[in-house]
Amino acid sequence: MIAKLKGLLDTVNADAAVIDVNGVGYLVAASTKTLASLGGAGTPVTLHIETHVREDAIQLFGFVTERERDWFRLLQTVQGVGAKVALAILSVLTPDEIHAAIANRDKTMVGRASGVGPKLAERIVNELKDKAGGIAGVAIPVGGFAPAAPKGGLAADALSALANLGYKPAEANRVVTAAIEEAGAGADVGTVVRLALKKAAR
Repeated sequence: MIAKLKGLLDTVNADAAVIDVNGVGYLVAASTKTLASLGGAGTPVTLHIETHVREDAIQLFGFVTERERDWFRLLQTVQGVGAKVALAILSVLTPDEIHAAIANRDKTMVGRASGVGPKLAERIVNELKDKAGGIAGVAIPVGGFAPAAPKGGLAADALSALANLGYKPAEANRVVTAAIEEAGAGADVGTVVRLALKKAAR
């Protein structure tokens, strides 16, 4: 599984970029916010990668920050949200803005994204209300904005480890959340990952 790409920006189009890594061009789909931040051709770039493997294709999705990647994963745990819709949401809202929208149950804000109708927007804010605290490493206060999680937070690191082992976002989020609850706030990543793997095997 590809977790990170570091190379030179080759080309950018409306929904993807080609990253030249030692002469090999990787086509990476990304949000418009990420693509706009990459600079011009020849610019050194580093992207966190989410790899989707299907029977007929391997697709790479790129993110400037781990937090953006983690929101990409979490959004797809909602029924009706695939990779395309998740990128559309990240194209119009930053991770902080998504976090605030969910904390405040602001379905109108989420509904700004292409392909997100009122019913889906409502499902997103309702279903992610309890999950978002785990992915961001902090609890979301009711009716308020939650502060950004520190980079490399416990939940994010554990989710990344399970993703690299091939677990789907929904399953990884479920077992990591349960593992953190069982292990307690002072647990290290290794302990949480071991517990999560045991729960996934049940």
